[in-house]
Amino acid sequence: MKRLFALITVALMSAGIAIAQDYNAAIEVFNSAAVALQNENKTEALSLFKQALPLFEACGEEGAEMVAKCKEQIPIVTLSVAKDLINDKEYDKAIETLKEAEKIAKEYGAAEVVTEVGELVPNALFRKAETLRQAKDFTGAAAVFQEVIALEPKNGQAFLLLGQSLMNAGKTDEAIEALKNAAANGKEEMANKLIGNIYLKEGQALLKGGKALEAAETIQNALNYMENAGAYKLLASAWMKGGKTANAINAYKKYVEVAPDAKDVPDILFTIAATAQKAGDKATAIEYYSKLTGNAKYGEQAKTLLASLKK
Repeated sequence: MKRLFALITVALMSAGIAIAQDYNAAIEVFNSAAVALQNENKTEALSLFKQALPLFEACGEEGAEMVAKCKEQIPIVTLSVAKDLINDKEYDKAIETLKEAEKIAKEYGAAEVVTEVGELVPNALFRKAETLRQAKDFTGAAAVFQEVIALEPKNGQAFLLLGQSLMNAGKTDEAIEALKNAAANGKEEMANKLIGNIYLKEGQALLKGGKALEAAETIQNALNYMENAGAYKLLASAWMKGGKTANAINAYKKYVEVAPDAKDVPDILFTIAATAQKAGDKATAIEYYSKLTGNAKYGEQAKTLLASLKK
């Protein structure tokens, strides 16, 4: 029995020495990680902290405190590495690293890291999408902006840039839908202007293709989203070519109202008066010829026509 007790004692002492040696080895790895982190070698530091963790876990209760310190550092450093990747515009790798940070943080109970990852993933995706858009990869940009919106469904700026990307990719209907969502999420002015421009370009194309009435309706859609003097003049032209004289006169009136100081206002006033006279609208003709009696270009002609109308 005495010999057995002695053997157990020796065995326990040997085990204690082994644990102490393992603990010291783990401490060396941990300290190397700390030095690497201090020197901004974050990737190396992260690798060393990960190496130290199982070494401390193998030390049982003696290593418990250091296990906790490793678990504190690993998600924080992983997050920091991801931030550096974002700043270096390595977005795919950054997003992958952020997801790794989130997984580790959840496992280790690092709630603050989980929260920050939740904010940084859409930010990294947004930056990636904008980089693609600036490079004129509009289809690629649109796909990534949609990823942002999936994470942040109220992100008006993402919807706005998604709409612009889709518009440039030739996907007009999808662009309009995205821009409507942008308008509903705080980007109303810019989104409506872009929608208006889409309809205006479509109207111009229809008018050029000889589809005057379809053009007029499309241009009117544009004006429902933005007030634009040039659009009113184009609308008047479309109505005129479509044989809708009264509508054309009203559109010309709106043009003058929106752009009273435009250089061609006298020309438009004369067009309104002459068109009304031709259509038998004597009152409107008199009203608009009267506005031109003092004009250098149209004054004398307007006076003559007024005299004729008042007979």
